[in-house]
Amino acid sequence: MKIAMIGTGYVGLVSGVCFSDFGHEVVCVDKNPEKVAQLNRGEVPIYEPGLDVLMAKNVAAGRLTFTEDLAPAVAGADAVFIAVGTPTRRGDGHADLTYVFAAAEEIAQSLDGFTVVVTKSTVPVGTNRKVYEIIAKTCEEGSFDVASNPEFLREGAAIDDFMRPDRVVVGVEAKPAQEVMGDIYRPLFLRDFPIVYTDLESAEMIKYAANAFLATKITFINEIAMLCERVGADIKAVSKGMGLDGRIGNKFLHAGPGYGGSCFPKDTKALARIGQDHAVPLEITEAVIAVNEDMKRRMVEKLRDLCDGSFNGKVVAVLGVTFKPNTDDMREAPSLTIVPALVGGGAEVRVVDPQGRREGEALLPGVTWEEDPYAAAKGADVLVLLTEWNEFRALDLTRMAGEMRGARMADLRNIYSRDDARSAGFEAYVCVGRPDATALQGEPGVAAAG
Repeated sequence: MKIAMIGTGYVGLVSGVCFSDFGHEVVCVDKNPEKVAQLNRGEVPIYEPGLDVLMAKNVAAGRLTFTEDLAPAVAGADAVFIAVGTPTRRGDGHADLTYVFAAAEEIAQSLDGFTVVVTKSTVPVGTNRKVYEIIAKTCEEGSFDVASNPEFLREGAAIDDFMRPDRVVVGVEAKPAQEVMGDIYRPLFLRDFPIVYTDLESAEMIKYAANAFLATKITFINEIAMLCERVGADIKAVSKGMGLDGRIGNKFLHAGPGYGGSCFPKDTKALARIGQDHAVPLEITEAVIAVNEDMKRRMVEKLRDLCDGSFNGKVVAVLGVTFKPNTDDMREAPSLTIVPALVGGGAEVRVVDPQGRREGEALLPGVTWEEDPYAAAKGADVLVLLTEWNEFRALDLTRMAGEMRGARMADLRNIYSRDDARSAGFEAYVCVGRPDATALQGEPGVAAAG
């Protein structure tokens, strides 16, 4: 199959590379000449484990190319995927479809022979119908069709998610278009991965409903964690007991400082607006959005308490600022709330993140970037574990405490325990949703905090 992928952002690039690995001929199109030049040099503009190797393999095989020129990429293609950004529209929470509709207009000018135009971007219900209308103004009926093919890729595990998906959702209504989509995903069908065919609106809704449900699960367990702190329960035990119920499952039940990233914040806001526009208020989704923002602020107060009520004059080492490990994505990360609060409160903040510096330097002004956690901790008053990179899961805590001026730890991902902190010499330790989420005051052999 010949495929044109419009957009080389996270979704477009990963999808284009993986389709080429299926054996399809893929041309990835982007209007940013610097990005196209970078890709043609073999450089990947995002951090996604394994993507550089897979991209190089398929470029070398002649199945994958990059260009700024949309027209020749679209001409003769069996399918053209729209994978452009749909950011939250400023002021009202709607998904901004400017780039989607602009791509549709440009695609319409270059279609040659029957082509399926596939929306890969996350779009509100009804968008694919509008894409059809836009293209129909230029092209004859029957010379094209549209399909909705939402992505379900987790940053940090995107290649495995694409190659071994829980399901592939395809919204399509005409048989010729379904046959094209079936041929594109034939390698997955032959390995018995589920391919779900629906109407256009259902495919669009599946994406939003799935992300909103996962965001709800995260937010629910974070609220339960706050209650656990007050009643003396351990959120890790509670999560395990819940997750063993097959109706619930154990994924997305890890308490922390709130969700972030490119999908959950944007998609929950868009879904809430869709509900409002159709007079069906989605009160659960709206509550999830509000609670998640409150959770980030709660983390700030947890840190303030650890600092005796004031950040002023404190030296704080922050480990991890991307919204999750194995990505360089800073979008809506909890660190964008927590770190500015530290800096604004008068703290000297040192940051360590394996991949976050490229975006973080612009987003987190006023901090010092360090390459080594122990260098960041030297002379610090507080250590904050904010993103659970593997590099931070096996720290020498005794060495870490010995390097610090005042050994206090805020473990906002529950990587360690009070016993770990106490035996390492920390004088205070707080975490999320566990009975040891308090300072180590009065512990034998450990100095009282503050």
